[in-house]
Amino acid sequence: QVQLVESGGGLVQAGGSLRLSCAASGRTFITYVMNWFRQVPGKEREFVASVSQSGGSRYYADSVKGRLTISRDNANNTVYLQMNRLKPEDTAVYYCAADSVFSGSRFWGQGTQVTVSS
Repeated sequence: QVQLVESGGGLVQAGGSLRLSCAASGRTFITYVMNWFRQVPGKEREFVASVSQSGGSRYYADSVKGRLTISRDNANNTVYLQMNRLKPEDTAVYYCAADSVFSGSRFWGQGTQVTVSS
């Protein structure tokens, strides 16, 4: 099992930038596909981005392509979400998630709030 702790959220004006971090525990971080999701009150949690174990493959929701970038540092057990040209509709709680390719389980962090003011 892996434990995840997000950080880096906050309040930013539209057009600004933030970088979210997700620190993972354990020595098997490199075996997990890492993801970012987001959720606003009253709506389902939605996929934002994912990165493969090596970092060589990345996938994005259409709504964030060209503005958000996912990356990972396997030496430091951390995954990042660089968020540029932020929009008010990006306001949400952002969650880090780790997918085990062995068990099929998904592990979640506690979330970090991102608020974009217009």
